Amino acid sequence: MKSMTGYGRASVGFGSDTITIQVSSVNRKTLDLTVKLPEEWAALEPAINEKSRRHASRGKVHVQVELTGAAGSRQEVWDEAAAVETLDRLAAFASRQGVVFGPTPELLWDIARSQRKASNFPSMEEAQEVVLTALESALRAFVAMRAKEGEALLVDFIGRLELLRRQVDLIAARAPLVPPIYRDQLLLRLRTAELELKVDDERVLKELALFADRCDVTEELTRLRSHLEQFTALLKSDGEIGRKSEFILQEIGREVNTIGSKANDLTISRAVIELKNELERIREQIANVE
Repeated sequence: MKSMTGYGRASVGFGSDTITIQVSSVNRKTLDLTVKLPEEWAALEPAINEKSRRHASRGKVHVQVELTGAAGSRQEVWDEAAAVETLDRLAAFASRQGVVFGPTPELLWDIARSQRKASNFPSMEEAQEVVLTALESALRAFVAMRAKEGEALLVDFIGRLELLRRQVDLIAARAPLVPPIYRDQLLLRLRTAELELKVDDERVLKELALFADRCDVTEELTRLRSHLEQFTALLKSDGEIGRKSEFILQEIGREVNTIGSKANDLTISRAVIELKNELERIREQIANVE
């Protein structure tokens, strides 16, 4: 089992600079992968996407690639001599046209930027191997954290499933007692109303039979136990389990609701409430599972 919450980071030296990659993720029903990297390396995004998708099938995953150091500082570097020459030529042109030339700061900035020297930022070809190597390291740390979080979630789920089974066992033990209790209550009400009907009276037997059929939860308990076993096996399996577990939890909830509607017994109703509370906690936690 793996959690959808995770973080991994790796840094690799690149000449006098450092390439740092961070991979992080939070909950999301589907895989939502985003990549942020220097625009000069934009062509690396498909390769980064492909590698990242091998390690995550659900969650909002973000990969950030940074270059720090002299090359990554992106300080504006321009050819001052060329900028001065351009400014002088503009001044001479304005003089020949009889125009008063008063350069503004904005004009000076535009001229300076037009005379930028070639960028010293590393090319994609130079950085590709180092970036992908760093990405692998970051992804390993990312997967390890998600696995560790998943182990903690599994322990929590196993404990909660045991609580569910206890409540199911309580209901199973209590259910056969409900018809006899109803029979005694029915006869008591008949005596209180001074109606002389014996327990073997056809009308009494028919009422008891109908009641026993209405409150019978044998099939629901059988299906509920089966769903709990399926859910336990799924939690201990490999691969993606989030979507499948949500379906099984839905089926478990359906059986619990049916038992609650058929209960006609305070003890069973209380157990149903406990089942619903634990199911809600499991649903909240399962949203963190891949």
